[in-house]
Amino acid sequence: MDNVPISGLDELNNHLDDLIQDPNLAIIPKLFDDVELQLTDSNIPPLIPSLLPKLTQILQQYNDDPAVIVSLTIKLLRPISFTQVLQLASEDSLNQALTSPAPAAQLLGLTILHKAAKTPTDAAILSVMPSLVTSLLTAWLSSPKVEVGQKASKVLGDLLDIDCPRPPPPPPPVITTGTTPSHHELVLRRVPGKGELWKLIFHQPSTYNLLLDLISGRHPGTANNTSQLSLAQGRTLRILPRLAALNIDAIASSNILAPTPIHLTNGHLTDDDSDTEMNGATRNENAATNPPQQGEGLLQYAALRMVDKRDALMHLNLVDFFEAFVSLMRITEYSAVKEAIVKGLLRDAVPHDDMLRGALDTLPDRTVAEEADDLRAWLRVVMPPVAEVPLR
Repeated sequence: MDNVPISGLDELNNHLDDLIQDPNLAIIPKLFDDVELQLTDSNIPPLIPSLLPKLTQILQQYNDDPAVIVSLTIKLLRPISFTQVLQLASEDSLNQALTSPAPAAQLLGLTILHKAAKTPTDAAILSVMPSLVTSLLTAWLSSPKVEVGQKASKVLGDLLDIDCPRPPPPPPPVITTGTTPSHHELVLRRVPGKGELWKLIFHQPSTYNLLLDLISGRHPGTANNTSQLSLAQGRTLRILPRLAALNIDAIASSNILAPTPIHLTNGHLTDDDSDTEMNGATRNENAATNPPQQGEGLLQYAALRMVDKRDALMHLNLVDFFEAFVSLMRITEYSAVKEAIVKGLLRDAVPHDDMLRGALDTLPDRTVAEEADDLRAWLRVVMPPVAEVPLR
């Protein structure tokens, strides 16, 4: 079967040559689809030297939706490692894909970056190309397309997992029958990573400030765009529990002071409504008057400062984050530092948020029965007592 000729390959090659000569020529999707359907891991390698350079050149000059070109390119790249891709495509061309207005091109760039999540060495190689990492962060948080945001979240999470310098969590001593997976089962790495991406994203001021600007509404990709800012903040809240499970220390402290978020009014409140209570939070309890503190990391910024709780949907997203965060922290390895971080976060978040307290109080009742008691015991350890809630 491996020696069976690929039907339509010559016609596709000729069409690619024509497209290179005339970028305004209409694409014939059937030529791409027919060849792509015949590709296998065994017959792809001989095609790479002839097809991939042509496809890359066309993508760089093609102005219309490149979805059919991208689909074939992704299929050709499937058996190729990250370092092999770097021999075929320049850093500039990858940046061009990640920053393209076409979602298909962005997905191609993200697919290539995802290859760096195969080994700690590949992830470390990516860390010395900071422009690709900043393009990844920008695509993740500024793209309005759900598929781009989801793919970027997966890529970023997997990269930081493989690059995490901590030893992977050990397997559980006994096999349990619960439905919650062990921490060991939740991570990809089986050896410690090099930690270079963690340093670049969370300790390099230019990269970390880009991330903070995107989620605070101070970046062109989210400024004056309530919908996109909400998407960016929601994506951040969804990835944070995973990052906390990987390396909570790294996201719970920083020497870089975060900016005060620019809370948008969404058209239903103004600064004159400073005493209006909505969604369990008053105006003066929002992050705009609760500025970031020196030493706080992304975790505190996102959980305590970032969200304007007057926005009902974002408030619900915040509550969902806390439920996921507290639940996941229960199954990660115990440390006094972890417990102190969780306690401190809840101590600052719960007292002025009745919706959050109610959700966490009832969380064990909404989880699977075999996990409920352990979760309830964990919450008794980390939740601030009701008596600590100051009177309003």
